[in-house]
Amino acid sequence: MDLISLTFNALVASVPAVGFAMAFNVPGRYLWRCGCAGAMGFAIRGLLMALGAPIEWATFVAAASVGWLTVHWSRRTLAPMQLYGVAAIIPMIPGSYAFNTVIGLVEMSALGASEPLMEQVLVNGIKTVFIVGALSVGLALPGLLYYRNRSII
Repeated sequence: MDLISLTFNALVASVPAVGFAMAFNVPGRYLWRCGCAGAMGFAIRGLLMALGAPIEWATFVAAASVGWLTVHWSRRTLAPMQLYGVAAIIPMIPGSYAFNTVIGLVEMSALGASEPLMEQVLVNGIKTVFIVGALSVGLALPGLLYYRNRSII
């Protein structure tokens, strides 16, 4: 993956981030931050995947990066970090894996379960669960660590 396509994909990923921010009634003065965070997260995930990282770990690192950025912005603007973060991780939702899981389940109910079909459904379903888990933990972890009142040790 070259730098031009990575940059283009990141810019395109900012569009659904801003769109979902608008759907979540984020004030207009914060929309550009949602788009920037969404583009940054998508670019980090794409870069890590191009370097050979699995999609689950790349998603976790990208979501954690978005989390740290939104913690910083929330401290500067006195707005909750979820205002930026939730909309910013929307472009990284594993839609194709979830879709293939559901289609496989429908095929299994209509045509019967075969071993390759069950394997495909299981792999896609587990990938979906791990990616969604990586998104949620990665986004929440920076806020939990930053706003911690007691020391870890």
